[in-house]
Amino acid sequence: MSNCALSEVICEHFPAVDDYISQYITSILNENSDEIETHEDVFNCLQDVFEEFVKTECKTHDEIINICRKLLSCLKGTEANDFVKEGQKKLEAPITLGDMAKDMSSNIDQIASIWNPSKDLVTQVDQKKLEKAEAKIRSKQEKRVALESQSEEGNVYETQEASVSQMLSRRDVKMDETGKSKDIKLENFDIAFGSKLLLKNANVTLTYGQRYGLIGRNGIGKSTLLKALSNGSLRIPSHIRILHVEQEVVGDETSALQAVLQCDTQRQSLLDEEKELLKAKDNEASARLQEVYRQLTAIEADRAPARAAEILNGLGFTSEMQSRPTKEFSGGWRMRIALARALFSKPDLLLLDEPTNMLDIKAIIWLETYLIQSWTSTLLVVSHDRSFLNSVPTNILHFHNYQIDSYRGNYDNFVKTMTEKHKNQQREYEAQVEFRKHVQEFIDKFRYNAKRASLVQSKIKMLEKLPELKPIEKESKVAFKFPDSEPLAGAPILQLDEVSFAYTKNEFILENISLNANQSSRICIVGDNGSGKTTLLKLLTGDLSPTKGTYHVHRNLKIGYFTQHHVDQLVMNQSSLEFLAKKFPGKSVEHYRTYLGRFGVSGDLSLQPLSSLSGGQKSRVALASMSMLNPGMLILDEPTNHLDVETVDALAQALNTYKGGVILVSHDQQLIKMVCKELWLVKNKNVITLSGGFEEYKKAVESELQSFAK
Repeated sequence: MSNCALSEVICEHFPAVDDYISQYITSILNENSDEIETHEDVFNCLQDVFEEFVKTECKTHDEIINICRKLLSCLKGTEANDFVKEGQKKLEAPITLGDMAKDMSSNIDQIASIWNPSKDLVTQVDQKKLEKAEAKIRSKQEKRVALESQSEEGNVYETQEASVSQMLSRRDVKMDETGKSKDIKLENFDIAFGSKLLLKNANVTLTYGQRYGLIGRNGIGKSTLLKALSNGSLRIPSHIRILHVEQEVVGDETSALQAVLQCDTQRQSLLDEEKELLKAKDNEASARLQEVYRQLTAIEADRAPARAAEILNGLGFTSEMQSRPTKEFSGGWRMRIALARALFSKPDLLLLDEPTNMLDIKAIIWLETYLIQSWTSTLLVVSHDRSFLNSVPTNILHFHNYQIDSYRGNYDNFVKTMTEKHKNQQREYEAQVEFRKHVQEFIDKFRYNAKRASLVQSKIKMLEKLPELKPIEKESKVAFKFPDSEPLAGAPILQLDEVSFAYTKNEFILENISLNANQSSRICIVGDNGSGKTTLLKLLTGDLSPTKGTYHVHRNLKIGYFTQHHVDQLVMNQSSLEFLAKKFPGKSVEHYRTYLGRFGVSGDLSLQPLSSLSGGQKSRVALASMSMLNPGMLILDEPTNHLDVETVDALAQALNTYKGGVILVSHDQQLIKMVCKELWLVKNKNVITLSGGFEEYKKAVESELQSFAK
């Protein structure tokens, strides 16, 4: 059907609709013009037209209702009531109107007529074309339902890429060409993520051999900066080898030890060439073989397996685990193999993003020692572990206010320097305010004094030339608050009595465990990865039932359980507010906002899709969700993963003031020292209470690592 014919159809059936709507409907119908020949085809296409109109035009509810009324009043050949009755019989609206339906409930009959106009209104129907149109509609409906179901599971959400701009000087290009210096100097670069600006005219200098700790608030863009460095978005001299530990190794038949050795491509290439030359057995091959042996000796290829085994052992791999195929390991252990490969290959610049998240305390202590004693190239690490930041970095890079400031020393030294800097800036600001006030008083006093007129004018000009006075910008203080729990009579409120547990018959993870806790408990569970810490937590929460023994819990006790895999429980296409509203329905918006605000998720942040939040912000949402249960006991599995240093401190203070029991598994030494009064060590299928607390455990770990090194 031609455009002219389409316009005639619109004019005939919708004469009361304004030109804008008429043009819009005509444009939509034009897309299907090859399939539209009669008026009935137009009516079959109307439901798609109306759906597209609602989706693309931001009309208010009242305007949409008026449009429906106009369309209804323009349909000729039948009375409105008869048309509505016929349409209601076959109402199959292809979209959900949601909240709009609340305001349109009184007009639903009229809307029904839009979806399925009465067949009395049309002339003869071409059955084949009608079936074709209905099949097309059903196909669209099925695709829409599939998309909505995927979105509800959190599998479909929009992703964004960071945009980077950088100013390059001739000196930078010349240094890249000469290829001598391994220092990295980035000047005047910007980074944005979608519409959010992260860095503006920033400058970063990384001196070769120094270890840098990159710190900043959750969601500020630290991980985005590391990705920009590793993927080439930021220009770095091409002769500098960069390695970013971001993804786990691929699981296959390769052993963990061999997976680490294979990352040394030079050694592997020489060994492969050696095998080929040994098969040849001629004079030319013998000469080349001698050169291969010389090169293997120069790179100390014979020591490589021992060095790789040492790194893997430090990261928690036993001799038996090192010989196992990588496909048998979980994602967390494969990330450890990826870290081992990075440490073994020794790139010029190593980028680590929260490496302590995947390690237990023993492995963290080993990694700290290894980086301090053995790492000779440049290191840039994002970490929120205050103890790690005090041990490893020689410099701190502070990411804030679209800039990156560099400080010498560890994290504690940075805090002291920053505190003193803010004091000096505050004194300078107050002095400027006082000076301006004094000058203004002089101007006001002698403004109308003829003898002082010239002096007053000079003072006014001086004030105008002074730079704009801005107060000191300080990062807002983080504060958490758990709701007060109701006191429970009787103690203990949680108890394991001679409990043993096995996932498979006779293969016990824990044996003969007797433990108890009450509302004043502050307990930390420590132990090697795989020793059974998470299993113990699940026994305490009741998620697992003992194979042997008895589990006692107070009948009124509510347990708040924070799992280290809490992200899997979030629906990524929902906002924080929507997530809480669907999980705990029946409350007011202010109620949900209150709980989110207690954990720093406030304002527009609570309305953003969860997929757009950083790891630390998602953890805050999970903590807020847990607190809505008003629990009397908090059981937390690695709660500090992705939380920045200030947020960890806020969490520790909130746990100390919380009027309920706390049992946690954590590798964050600062959190353990600030909160825990009791330490449970899971080892050899048993649980031991350490009277000396964390310091006793740390000394035992350091002693074990020293004996292994010898």
